[in-house]
Amino acid sequence: MGRTTQQTVVVTGASAGIGRATARMFARRGDRVALLARGRAGLDAAAAEVRAAGGEALPLVTDMADWDQAEAAARRTEAELGPVDVWVNNAFTSAFGRFTDISPEEFRRATGSTYLGVVHGTRAALDHMLPRDRGTIVQVGSALAYRGIPLQSAYCGAKHAVQGFTESVRCELLHDRSGVRITMVQMPAVNTPQFTWLRTHLPRHARPVPPIYQPEVAARAVLHAAGHPGRREYWVGTSTALTLVANAVAPGLLDRYLARTGFDSQQTDAHPPPTGGGNLFEPADATEDHGAHGVFDDMAHGTDPQVWASRHHLGTAAAVAGLAAAGYAALRRRGGC
Repeated sequence: MGRTTQQTVVVTGASAGIGRATARMFARRGDRVALLARGRAGLDAAAAEVRAAGGEALPLVTDMADWDQAEAAARRTEAELGPVDVWVNNAFTSAFGRFTDISPEEFRRATGSTYLGVVHGTRAALDHMLPRDRGTIVQVGSALAYRGIPLQSAYCGAKHAVQGFTESVRCELLHDRSGVRITMVQMPAVNTPQFTWLRTHLPRHARPVPPIYQPEVAARAVLHAAGHPGRREYWVGTSTALTLVANAVAPGLLDRYLARTGFDSQQTDAHPPPTGGGNLFEPADATEDHGAHGVFDDMAHGTDPQVWASRHHLGTAAAVAGLAAAGYAALRRRGGC
């Protein structure tokens, strides 16, 4: 945060949630920020926040599922803000529900935005970064990039795909000894508007599985990753670390545990079920701004000690092992195994 040189940064999915909080934090450093999203009202409000925080804003209505739009946004950013230093792939959309309740068209759209949106963003960034032999790409991932859960097959499948895609591209960059870096930030459950505006086939209001974190926790991790892209990935939140380690140790046990708990834990009676079609095919913030936060402020945490641990990997290996052992023991008790 003490850097004095301005950078040009692209943030996709910048009109709400993690993307919006991330854009604000880059702006506080005085960076030039291109904000890409589908919703005009959300984008305009995010751009106003970037300017108020001290940055320069370029809001661009862009559907990242469309390659032509992604490429045009990259070209316009380079022309108006200068060479892109950091590109953050964060845009997504999805549908909640059992796999058999989600139509093939809905699944295709969710995959196009969440997975191909990252592919398009990465390609657009590399087309400009590779000739200069510098730049950083940050993929906003999820613990669900490793561990699938019920009722989110479209999202989990797309995030798994992003994980594999990113590993492949990273290997190619390393082979070429490129100066361009690519890293991934695996996120926990975050209090964003997605749980109110995504397409849903659930009988009750969707919610993130606790513990829930505020978007600013995720945004700080993205900024750290952008400044330290030598690490292949970062885990954000104790829940993410426990989930990923436990899944590596006992995936079958997690299958049974989530089969029993994953339906109720992702729904709540505290809020009325959303009406309408959600933002799968049309942006939910085209005419109304929803901000960065969702409806779970009363449950969301603003800090987590694991964020520090993720930045000091080697010094916390014993602590992670202890957490994994404790999590495994708890799962065995709950799973009756």
